[in-house]
Amino acid sequence: MTYSQMPNLLDQVNLREWLGAQSRKLGFDGLRITDTHLGLASERLNEWLEQGRHGQMEYMARHAQLRSDPGLLVPGTVRVICVTMNYLSPTIDFDSEWQRLADPTQALVSIYARGRDYHKIMRNRLQEFAQAIEKQIGSFGYRVFTDSAPLMEVELARKAGLGWRGKHTLLLNRESGSTFFLGEILVDVPLPIDQEEESHCGTCQSCIDICPTQAITAPYQLDARRCISYLTIENPDAIPVEFRRAMGNRVYGCDDCQLICPWNKFSQRTTLPDYAERHGLGRASLLQLWSWTESEFGKRHEGSAIRRIGYSRWRRNLAVAMGNALSDIGVSDADKGLLRGALLSALPLADALVAEHIQWALDS
Repeated sequence: MTYSQMPNLLDQVNLREWLGAQSRKLGFDGLRITDTHLGLASERLNEWLEQGRHGQMEYMARHAQLRSDPGLLVPGTVRVICVTMNYLSPTIDFDSEWQRLADPTQALVSIYARGRDYHKIMRNRLQEFAQAIEKQIGSFGYRVFTDSAPLMEVELARKAGLGWRGKHTLLLNRESGSTFFLGEILVDVPLPIDQEEESHCGTCQSCIDICPTQAITAPYQLDARRCISYLTIENPDAIPVEFRRAMGNRVYGCDDCQLICPWNKFSQRTTLPDYAERHGLGRASLLQLWSWTESEFGKRHEGSAIRRIGYSRWRRNLAVAMGNALSDIGVSDADKGLLRGALLSALPLADALVAEHIQWALDS
C-alpha cells in the first residue's frame, strides 16, 4: 500500500506509530513531523546575516533563500521528519568537565566531537530509515540531511515539537536537555504534523552569564564571531587577540552554555558505541596533543569531525591554550618550562598562522 492509497485516519495513526518504533530501532531517540513553513524564522535569519554575525561562514549567506524554504531545497517536499540522536556517552561527567576547565594544563575538546563523526553516522541511519519507510508505504520522494545542507534544522525541530529554542539558541528538550544531534528526512508525503513545544527557560539566563566571550549578546541572540566554537572550528584565520585569553584551555569547541544549563541534568546517555571517547580526548593534556605530528593528527582523527579543521588550525588552537597556561599563576614552573620548551621547539618549522600564535603564547 502506498501513502496515496491510505484512505482513513486509522492508517495514518498506524503509520505514525510505526515511524516512531522504527526510528528507535535505528538508534534515534526522538521523532516529530512538521510542515515546511518557517514563518518569521527566515526574516530573523536574514537580519542575522545582514549584521554579519555569521562571520566567515559564507555558506550561510550563499544559500539563505534555500534555508528559508525546504521546498526550494527539495522540490515537492511537504513534510519534514525530524529526529534526534543522543551523543552523551556513559563516561561523561559534567563535574569532571568543570574540573578540567579549571586546570590550564588540560586540553578541552567539545564533548560531541570526542567520538566518531556524527555526520556519517546520522546520514547512514537516516538513509536506512528512509528505505525502511519505502518498504512500508511504497515509493515516495525523499532526501536525508544532517547538518549537511542549507536547512534550518533547529527551527524545523522546534516547530516539529522536539523541544524549544534555549536562550543560547540551541534546542532544549525536557527529557534530554540539549546533548543530541539533529537529522531530517524531507518527504513528499502529507503526514500528520506534531504540535510545537512551549518554552521552559523562564527567567534563567545561566547560559548568557557563563559564556566566556559574551557571544550570547541577548536571549536567543548569538554573535558567531565571538563564539569559541566558531573561533576554534569555523574560523580559518588567526584567533582575534581580544578573545584569546577567554578561550582558556578550550582547543576545539566550547560546552560551557550546555554544562551550566539546568535542563542538562536530564541528559540521556547514548547506547551507541560510535560516540564513545576516542584517543583519550576527554583526558588529554595540552602537551600530549601538541606532541602529535601531522601524520598522527590525521590518523587519530580519522572518522572524526575534528579532522576537517586540519593540522594547522589544531596547532593554532593549542598554541593559544598553551599561552594561557603560561600566563596562569596556578601552573607550576616545571609545567611552564615544559610548555615553553615545546613551543620553542616547534617555532622554526611552524607555518605563518601557527607561528604567530606560538609567538603570542611565548610572549604571555
